Amino acid sequence: MNSLDWVVLIGYFGVMVAIGLWSHKRVDNVSDFFTAGGRMPWWLSGISHHMSGYSAVMFTGYAGIAYQYGVTSFVTWSLPIAIGIGIGAQLFAPRLNRLRSRLHVASPLEYLKNRYNIQTQQALAWSGLLLKIVDVGAKWAAIATLLSVFTGISITQGIFITGCITAVYCTVGGLWADALTELGQFIIQLLAGVAMLVTAMSELDGFSTLWTVWDKLPEGHTDPTAGPYTVTFLLAYLFIKTFEYNGGMWNQAQRYMATESAAAAKRSARLSAALWLVWPTVLFFPMWCAPLLVQAQKPDASDSYALMTEQLLPHGLLGLVVVGFFSHTMAMCSSDANAISAVFTRDIAPVLSKSAREWGSRAGLLAARLSTLGFLALSMALATQINSPTFKDIISVVIKWVAGLMGPIAIPFMLGLLRGFRRSGPTAALTSWAAGLLAFYFTNYNFDGSVKTDVALQYQVALPLAISLVLYIVIGFVKPEDTPERDAITEQINSDGGGDGYAGGAAAGASVPAQPGSGDTAVSEGLKD
Repeated sequence: MNSLDWVVLIGYFGVMVAIGLWSHKRVDNVSDFFTAGGRMPWWLSGISHHMSGYSAVMFTGYAGIAYQYGVTSFVTWSLPIAIGIGIGAQLFAPRLNRLRSRLHVASPLEYLKNRYNIQTQQALAWSGLLLKIVDVGAKWAAIATLLSVFTGISITQGIFITGCITAVYCTVGGLWADALTELGQFIIQLLAGVAMLVTAMSELDGFSTLWTVWDKLPEGHTDPTAGPYTVTFLLAYLFIKTFEYNGGMWNQAQRYMATESAAAAKRSARLSAALWLVWPTVLFFPMWCAPLLVQAQKPDASDSYALMTEQLLPHGLLGLVVVGFFSHTMAMCSSDANAISAVFTRDIAPVLSKSAREWGSRAGLLAARLSTLGFLALSMALATQINSPTFKDIISVVIKWVAGLMGPIAIPFMLGLLRGFRRSGPTAALTSWAAGLLAFYFTNYNFDGSVKTDVALQYQVALPLAISLVLYIVIGFVKPEDTPERDAITEQINSDGGGDGYAGGAAAGASVPAQPGSGDTAVSEGLKD
């Protein structure tokens, strides 16, 4: 990088901070901070939903998969995400929006204490929080790895720089800042991705590279599935990503909650699904061509895209592509930070502290910002250890840990929204959650804590979710725990009519969460006792 590239990079950081400071004026309470007050346009929500699913792992770990295996990087990653979000547009997006508009919650998990009980809510909240620290730590490590390639600074320094910049804008501006910066980041990534695509094609056969390159690529590069990424892995990944990218890991759920209506949330999801279907092909094409352009130095080829960028792009454009790396990672990490802050301040803190149940608008907003900073600091600290033997490497954390552990956390949360699973209560939720976590451990580790090497990747990521799903359904039939109060909540989430109130739940005697930001905290009757 030369001075022109640094100007582009520093200018990008400055714009992100400026957006955050401008968004600060739109945040008056925790509802604004966590769900944009339900005023976010559907198209902005859709772009934000799309961008919050990326990170620099796309340009490191998945670039390595594209370099080694070719087209399977798209078929077994972004394609199942696009299909999963398309399914969720009908199943989950409108119901998640009704959590805010009808139950008046600011955190995706707030409804769980009435849908199940406090114990279920806390189990999902704490386990999800810990998993997200590991997940975001991997994202910081990925972007810092790229930054070290281009600038020569250490990975620790890179983590500190990107984390601090992200902390400024997402802490002061909340979800509004996240969404608006993600819009800017999408535009930057659009320019950077097209620039890299054109440059790669110009090094080969020009525009005709789109149809002439396939015979020149390594054998098997056009196979839809290859290596450890088998058809079984693809089906398992589709199932997992249908839960994860429709709200199972909370940050995407906030995008649906932030729109003004269930119909707007559905349109938002459809836009995100379309972007996931089309845009990754633009990003992946140069990665598929990379074996013809560069020689990867790392065994997993995770440096291939960075090397290609450094060798092919002129200064200025190089800085723009580096900014594109940052844009994806900062989008995902800031959205995760906001979601975790919502869960901590709205779901965990009121259980830990009586005073947290009485926070007013100002105190609640301060707690939200402080918890956001705390989460970012913890994930940055963990990022410095992401390549230790415990985690092995960046891509294993993202694929194995997150995909394997997400299912047990997401299933009670997501399926609890649907009318067809109303018989599944606290016993089904907690048992399926605990069994799924144990399944993850025993498919990945021996009794002495050493890592297993004889279990295929598809089973490592799929078995925990499959076990959780089966137990959640079966226990719901064997030991149904539906009550009038729980049924009333389910009906409010599933019915199309009825406006934004919560009259149905109140009439049935359900515990009704208070409006976020009003000075009251949504606490169940059991917690008050």
